[in-house]
This record gives sequence, structure tokens and C-alpha cells, in this order.
Amino acid sequence: MKNEQNKRRDFLKNTLASATGLVLLPSISQEVTANSTQSKTIVSPYIHKNIAPKIKFAVIGMNHGHIYGQVEAVIRGGGELVSYYAKEADLLSNFAKRYPNAKQASSEAEILEDSSIQLVLSSAIASERAPLGIRVMKHGKDFMSDKPGITTLEQLAEVRKVQKETKRIYSIMFSERFENKATVKAGELVKAGAIGKVIQTIGMGPHRINLASRPAWFFDKKQFGGILCDIGSHQCDQFLFFTGSTKAEVVSSQVANYTHKQYSQFEDFGDMVLRGNEGTGYVRVDWFSPDGLKTWGDGRLTILGTEGYIEIRKNIDIANRDSGNNLYLVNNKETKYIDCNNEVLPYGEQLVNDIVNRTETAMSQEHCFLATELSIKAQKFARILV
Repeated sequence: MKNEQNKRRDFLKNTLASATGLVLLPSISQEVTANSTQSKTIVSPYIHKNIAPKIKFAVIGMNHGHIYGQVEAVIRGGGELVSYYAKEADLLSNFAKRYPNAKQASSEAEILEDSSIQLVLSSAIASERAPLGIRVMKHGKDFMSDKPGITTLEQLAEVRKVQKETKRIYSIMFSERFENKATVKAGELVKAGAIGKVIQTIGMGPHRINLASRPAWFFDKKQFGGILCDIGSHQCDQFLFFTGSTKAEVVSSQVANYTHKQYSQFEDFGDMVLRGNEGTGYVRVDWFSPDGLKTWGDGRLTILGTEGYIEIRKNIDIANRDSGNNLYLVNNKETKYIDCNNEVLPYGEQLVNDIVNRTETAMSQEHCFLATELSIKAQKFARILV
């Protein structure tokens, strides 16, 4: 247990877990040991640039600990956190300790009606994120949600409608891509043609369940969206990004609740097959990370190209190294390991610049919506195994 606490501390520096014990951001590590051929390196994504903030932003809803990673990404990118609001006193208290210079708002309306705020972040209960995002956009502000940013097709249709009307940005923090340095590096390598044309992705997203630390909404499918809608959305995003697909469909999907029968609305396993106009994909997600693993999940992504392949070991390289951000490149010229811990995470700065310039450099709106649509449809039409 002490080992696990130490690993969690590496993900979120000085961040206290809420009384409900919500999961902390899985994609950010504070300290990493470089490759054995290099000197020991300390890498912290919380070292902020000494630049004047370009935008002011706020937080509404912090039911998942991912909110801390969202905030840090925007601060790194040039945002100033000015205020925050949540219904839960314990969540507010923990957030205030982490960000003492920001103001605690008295209500959601106080933030929405503040014309100086340009962006609102949220990790509210998953089913409440889209309705909040709609209210945010109707108040002339951009919105960044934790994943899943939308949990039903009905919500998606309304979000699309309001986004089109308001021209606001509706961004979803797909942290397994945006906040994982090896995945960022893989994007650069693919763009440079290191493995030729990408024809398939295989994404594996195992997680540790930590039952005692989970709030009640975590087990209610209506609130968390289902396993494919929730953690499967990461994989849909990566499939579209790496294949370059702009159109895609769910070929098949299935879900199961193998060992958590005490929670009738929960799923601990899911997979899906995807087909896009530029490639195919397979996704498997689960809640079966064993306690003997030195991290919350041995997340992996394999990217197959016509001239090689890339394998990313996101959080650990079992039997080799306990740190994350590991990338293996194999092509016609070489077989190479790349330690990606010193790579830069660009999403926060790109999003801030998009807000200022009204551009789409962080992620196109259609990509965001298509990745979401795939995960929702995979969930909605999944075959139930057990």
C-alpha cells in the first residue's frame, strides 16, 4: 500500500485526495529516472513558464481528481486560474489548498456571468459535464471537460448544435494522448513518416479498481457512461489521431461485469473494433490491474504502419523500468528505444492559443465530437457478455 501511495504522489505533487478518494490524474508523473545511459533527471510538468497569462479561466465541478491535471495544463499554456466552484465542501477545501490564490465563487452563476473569464474547466460527474458545457458556451465561454465529455447521443446532438451556434470551443481532455509524453512523441514520429502510413492502432487501457476509494456515481452507468464511453473514449481519440481518419464506425463492441456483481450497473471489461476511412483499430479496456503492478495500469498503444511500428508503454515498462513514457520504434532502418520523459506537453498551450486566436491547433472540433460519438455508440450497442 505504501508503494502505491508513493506512485500516486508522483502523479500529482502535493495534491490531497478528496474525502471520496477520487482517482488522481494517471498520465502525469512528477519524478522519473532517465535511461541508464543518461544522468538522473527530474521532470515536472508543474514547472510553469514565466510568461504573462494570456487568458483567465475558472473551474466548475471537481468530482474527479483529473481536474488538477486539467488546471495544470492550462496554467502551463498561459492561463490564469481566477475562480472555482463546486457543490461539495470537501472537494472545495482540497482545491483551495492546492490553489490558494484563486477565488472561491459563491455559485456557478457567478463564474458564468463573469465576462473576464474566457474558459471553464470541469471534471463534474460525467453525465453532468455536457449540460454544464452547454451552459458555458451559451454564456460566451469556451469549455474543457474531463473525459468522457459527453455520455449520450442526445447530449452529443445538443452539444453539437450549441457549439455550432455559439462558435465556442468544446474540448475534452483525452489525457492518455495529451498528457502522456511518449504518445506525444509518437505523434511527431508518425507525422515525420517514421513508420510509413498508419493502418491500425491497438489500444490497451487497463486500470486498478481501488474499490474502497470510489464514490457511488462511479458504479452507476447512467452517471459514468459505461466503460467504453468512459475510458474507451481515450482509445477512440488515439485511433482517429494516429490513423488520420475523419470518418469512422464501430464494427463491433462488447462489455462485461465479470467480478463486481455487487454493482449491477458497473462494467469491468470492454472491447471494440473500429473502422475508419484511413485505418482500423482495436480497443480493450478493463479494471483488472493486479495489486502486484507498480502503477495503476500497464497502458499500451501499438501503432502499425506500412514501414514499421511503434509501441508505447505509457506508465511502466514491466521487468525493465518503473517509470513511464517509454517508446519503442521499429522500422526498416532500426530498432530503437526512446525515453520520452523530457518531451514537452503541448496541449495546454495550444488550447490557450486557440482560445485567443479562434483556431483549432490543439484538436479540431470535429475530431473531438467523432471520438466521442464512437465511444458512445460502442457503449450503446455493445453486446453484453455476462
